[in-house]
Amino acid sequence: MDLIKNIEEKYKASIKSKKTEEINTLRLIRNAIKNKDIELRSSEKKETLDNNKIISILQNLIKQRRDSIDSFKKASRDDLVKKEEKEIEIIKSFLPEQLDSEQIKKIIEKFIDEKNISSIKDMGQVMAFIKKDYAGSIDMGLAGKIAKEILNT
Repeated sequence: MDLIKNIEEKYKASIKSKKTEEINTLRLIRNAIKNKDIELRSSEKKETLDNNKIISILQNLIKQRRDSIDSFKKASRDDLVKKEEKEIEIIKSFLPEQLDSEQIKKIIEKFIDEKNISSIKDMGQVMAFIKKDYAGSIDMGLAGKIAKEILNT
């Protein structure tokens, strides 16, 4: 749970330094994590929160911010666009470094070769591998596009 500890430490430091924007974003992150933890504990499976689930939460928060940015740009609300971009920057600081498209392509090609995958029907197998082994460090949307290109050729 070192990711939670890291978020908590950053939250305490931002309170001490009175960085309002950072405090608000970190509260948002903490609340999202707390809600997911409650959801998992109250489910029938009684799952626990691990770093991969937290990374998934952070990625969802970034996706929400990007959707908001699109809406704010259409409404010409540059002030809100800047606020959302700052929140994305803060959230990204807790994620592992993202691999670029060339690195993703190499990983997918290697997996496809190892498993002798030749059909788009096996796309789920490729995506499950990426999600399991590279959670947080690969943009799943980009990985899906790359995998489709490779399997369709």
